[in-house]
Amino acid sequence: MPDQPFIVKDRRKFTSEGELRPDAERPETDHPGEAEAERDSAPPTSADTAVAAAQAATIDSPAPADLPPADAAPAMPPPPTADEMQQSGTAYDHLVDQLDTAVRAADPSRGPMPPVNFASIVHSVYMSAVLQLGLAAPEGQQPRHDILGARQSIDMLSILAEKTRGNLADDETRLLDTVLFELRLAFIETTQALSRSAQQQPAPPTGPSIVR
Repeated sequence: MPDQPFIVKDRRKFTSEGELRPDAERPETDHPGEAEAERDSAPPTSADTAVAAAQAATIDSPAPADLPPADAAPAMPPPPTADEMQQSGTAYDHLVDQLDTAVRAADPSRGPMPPVNFASIVHSVYMSAVLQLGLAAPEGQQPRHDILGARQSIDMLSILAEKTRGNLADDETRLLDTVLFELRLAFIETTQALSRSAQQQPAPPTGPSIVR
């Protein structure tokens, strides 16, 4: 068997002068689509995964214009229909009648509860403000001052007067105006008295006293 010639092939891409060898200039593959297929079939790197996640989040997230403002009031539910209002009112009245019957059966000496009307609403808020101003107290208790609570009760009556203006009878208007006038004066006098009392109190000692 004749000896096969031993061929040494120079695989260097550059010559000794630093120039690219002519036989080194060739494309990476004879089929350009193969390179893309290899890239598509290669396992994704962490960077590819991060980019894909960011793109998905951008697509799924609503646009800034679609987001409600931070201070927007919550959406109100739809109002009840006329039939729903009538049914709930009828059921409520029926239950109240049953409750009154049970109370009278348990204590025959108790009469029927007084009806709730505009005057009773004003009187209820008025008594709350009187208690909060410390002008009265439940039996067996000492008067206590709740200036902030009294202010809120007075403001409630002010809103009631504003929203019902022109829709009240003369006696109802007179009652509400009188109650508001008295409570506002009592609020001013009570607040000023508490302020004077706080100013007249001696200041607490700033340090231990030394007996000589």
